[in-house]
Amino acid sequence: MNKLTKNSTGNTSLIKKFMALVLAFGPGIFAIGYTIGTGSVTSMIVAGSTYGMQLLWVLLLSCVFSGLLMYVYGNYALISGETALYAFRKHLKWGKLIAILIIVGISFGQWNSLMGIMGISANIIYEIFAIYVPEIVRYKYESVILIAVVVTAVFYALLLVGKYTFFEKILVIFVTIMGLSFLISLFLVYPLPSEVLQGLIPTIPKVEGGKMLVAAFVGTTMAAATFLSRPLFVKGKGWTIKNRAQQKKDAIIAAILVFSISAAVMAVATGALFHQGKPVTQVLDMVNTLEPVAGKFALTLFFFGTLSAGLSSIFPILLIAPILVADYQSGKLDTSSKQFKIITAIACLFALIVPVFGSNPVEMQIVSQIFNVFVLPLVIIGIMLLINNKKLMKDYKTNVWINIGLSLAFIFSCVISYNGVIALFDYF
Repeated sequence: MNKLTKNSTGNTSLIKKFMALVLAFGPGIFAIGYTIGTGSVTSMIVAGSTYGMQLLWVLLLSCVFSGLLMYVYGNYALISGETALYAFRKHLKWGKLIAILIIVGISFGQWNSLMGIMGISANIIYEIFAIYVPEIVRYKYESVILIAVVVTAVFYALLLVGKYTFFEKILVIFVTIMGLSFLISLFLVYPLPSEVLQGLIPTIPKVEGGKMLVAAFVGTTMAAATFLSRPLFVKGKGWTIKNRAQQKKDAIIAAILVFSISAAVMAVATGALFHQGKPVTQVLDMVNTLEPVAGKFALTLFFFGTLSAGLSSIFPILLIAPILVADYQSGKLDTSSKQFKIITAIACLFALIVPVFGSNPVEMQIVSQIFNVFVLPLVIIGIMLLINNKKLMKDYKTNVWINIGLSLAFIFSCVISYNGVIALFDYF
């Protein structure tokens, strides 16, 4: 009896330690929520199933620059006490115009992404129900809409709770399930080591849709929303100038996790689908092609991971527009305000467009990610001007290597934005 009590106590303490470790993760959890949604997962699956590991270099560069920008934006908030768009409006010439363009650009890109996320998530939940209740196959369209409405209503109700710590805990649950699902799947289905190494050599697939996928990759892994919202989440966490080292560590860990989880998704798709010559174009393709190769266990894990990725993205995306508007107005987010409730309600209605009109959510998701890259150059040049302003940074001088890294990120973002414009012209 004593042994049993000791074992159960030991197991409980291990679970508590694990949960404490996960919950100790800071604002970086929101970065993972923004970055690894069904947009990212869909892009990685399509890339892995179509081109193998050829675009791994794009993912690596995006994550390196993303980690740098998360650190810089968080650091500026701790030193100056100001949030991003508020600082743009207050300190930069043309700052008001830049801030407004950023708000419109990011909100448009994120809400477009939300449509695809809701479409994919509703379809995945429908497929799970269809396994156990085959009769609903005759009512697929109605079932998908009903699921989308219920999921949207639940998330809107959760938003009305309106506390940072509550949002953080919900995201921790989804991100943990997602990360474990994809990483375990990787051990069951994986590419050749030589393919991984070749993927680190910069090349763009010279086929139709290759440029679009590169732009979508950057749009989802180097998302401007992640950096701009970071100062508000840093403040929401209660961090001060004393937490600079912790903030830096948080940004690095977030970037590493984004790369690891995203690369795992691409690797699973490469190992299971690429060599079979079965590219993914529909949500059902993920089921029909993975099951014979990976088995039901890996398929279930992958499904749960994809669903968790979608659900973990809905929260941050519903928050992004009110966050940006509040940032521009005062640098403070009031989740109990009428403005917050109205903007998030509009976003929820936007989320239902793809399920209602029955569009292909996979294709919609990839196209929507491209819109996210167009504000990147503005977001990078804005923070470069702020962190090199001696009055704002007080006694904290910006390292030359930080400036070099941001300059390279700016050049990279301009190239990808140009690439995105060409891809959209080719698409339409």
